[in-house]
Amino acid sequence: MQWHLVLGFMAAVTPLTLIPGTSFTLVTQQVIAGSRSDGVRAAFGSACGLLIHATFAAVGLSALVMSSARALTMVKLLGGVCLIWLGVTTWRSARRGVEPTTRRRWRLPWAQLKGFGQGLWSNVLNPKAASVYLTLVPQFLTSSRPIAPQIATLAIAHVAVVLVWLLFWTSVIAFAHTAIDTPRFRRWMSRLAGAVLVALGVRTAAAS
Repeated sequence: MQWHLVLGFMAAVTPLTLIPGTSFTLVTQQVIAGSRSDGVRAAFGSACGLLIHATFAAVGLSALVMSSARALTMVKLLGGVCLIWLGVTTWRSARRGVEPTTRRRWRLPWAQLKGFGQGLWSNVLNPKAASVYLTLVPQFLTSSRPIAPQIATLAIAHVAVVLVWLLFWTSVIAFAHTAIDTPRFRRWMSRLAGAVLVALGVRTAAAS
């Protein structure tokens, strides 16, 4: 694949990556509630979620989902419920002073994976992540060459951009967390992260 197309795609996807969203909030919550390594795991989980979307795009599954109103609605609802659940448990953990899902009997199926699982599934169930591979990626494909290798190359570039940003943000939050780590600060940040997750979940579920 021609390098100017890869660089052009990276330039196009970078502004989308820098906009605070689900992965940004999850990484923040994981560092505040746990440690820097928890934020790193959430970042890599989000990156793996992008690879799954790239795989779906390569075999045509994303096009099927996005073209079906019913399937798209189900994806939005599942993603929204996931984010709302994470937001509520994060908010409640601020009152308890423990990490969400550690004292709950009813947990998400991937709760034992902690940050990685939350990052993975929040991106897998995010229709906007899928839309990147249906609207933006095709603009950088060459029809005269095999499509799957081109999508794989662009997906790797996308993952690189996302990881650089999320790992940088993880380090920033970890430094600030160490410098001003107090029970009040932890509760405030957990409540803020929980509120943002709920808002993102409602927006995802209600998106048309």
